[in-house]
Amino acid sequence: MESRATAKQRRLWDRAAGDYDRSMVWFEHNLLKDGRDWIGARTRGRVLLVAVGTGRDLPFLHEDVSAVTGIDLSSSMLGQARRRASDLGRDADLREGDAEHLPFDDATFDTVTCVLSLCNIPRPEAALAEARRVLRPGGRLLLLDHIGSTWPPIRLVQWFVEAFTVPSAGEHFTRRQLRRVHDLGFEVVERDRYGFGMVERVHAVKR
Repeated sequence: MESRATAKQRRLWDRAAGDYDRSMVWFEHNLLKDGRDWIGARTRGRVLLVAVGTGRDLPFLHEDVSAVTGIDLSSSMLGQARRRASDLGRDADLREGDAEHLPFDDATFDTVTCVLSLCNIPRPEAALAEARRVLRPGGRLLLLDHIGSTWPPIRLVQWFVEAFTVPSAGEHFTRRQLRRVHDLGFEVVERDRYGFGMVERVHAVKR
């Protein structure tokens, strides 16, 4: 059964879908920078895009990707992702699904990505465990998200902002996922932070 927190996220993203791409322009240009290129360059084989949203990652996938699957809670976001895939001539299986309960067998994918979503998935630890489950041994986990800044003054502001964004939209600004990735037994092969320590990208491999 879907949790209340997940149901709330579904409603929020359905409402936000129409303005999402426009609302991301400043953030992507000024803070995310080449983050989507970085993720896409590392995708290989059968790829699962967790929380695919409007499909903003689709243009960046590597040429060695053989199959693309994407899940998202929001049917409205998926509608835009399907249009983007069609415009790109990209064959992609895009379906409704919950990152905390992936509807796939074990060891199905060569690559799992999650971009700008662990900040608002209600139980990120469950989503990461599910990503590990559906990855084949040696498969790649690719993460890109805003996190708690390494700069104390900025982190203090993030804590203040969370007092409003967490109860209203489930949006966390101080989460950090790297320890969870290590705890799940992944080998982290690349990782860096930028954008005043607020953006982190991780490339990990399932042992």
